[in-house]
Amino acid sequence: MAQATTFDEIYRRLAPEIFRYALGLTRQRAVAEDITAETFARALTTHDPTRLPTVRAFLFTIAHRLVMDHFRRHKTEPLPDPDLVGGAAEFDRVSEQRDFLDFALRFLANLPEPEREALLLRAAELSYAEIAATLRITEANAKVRVHRARLKLALWRAEQL
Repeated sequence: MAQATTFDEIYRRLAPEIFRYALGLTRQRAVAEDITAETFARALTTHDPTRLPTVRAFLFTIAHRLVMDHFRRHKTEPLPDPDLVGGAAEFDRVSEQRDFLDFALRFLANLPEPEREALLLRAAELSYAEIAATLRITEANAKVRVHRARLKLALWRAEQL
């Protein structure tokens, strides 16, 4: 992404991505909205986002940490957001998604932090260069961490079946 010139431009471009990332992990619209808002608030208070060469990676790092903080604070499994559930068939679909989310969260909880961070950032469609900048590692190391996490996921999934 080319460097944005104003905070408003950065917000317009990246807020929907940050929101989808948070919603995909939390499955709660209100929580995702709060995380999105807090991400941009923290970005403004810590740095001038318009001057960062890797603003996208920087914002995803903040969002990722806020999501993980949310899960640490709320150990119980969240109820589905009523806005996301509509009828028995939809409830079944959401229930399946929750089962998958439970599987994913258990896997992520057992994954070493460096690999977990790299995998989540890659799942959010950050490039390896952006992952490297976010985690302050080399691009080669980012690729290795994602690869190792994917191998562990395949092994763990096979064990769970």
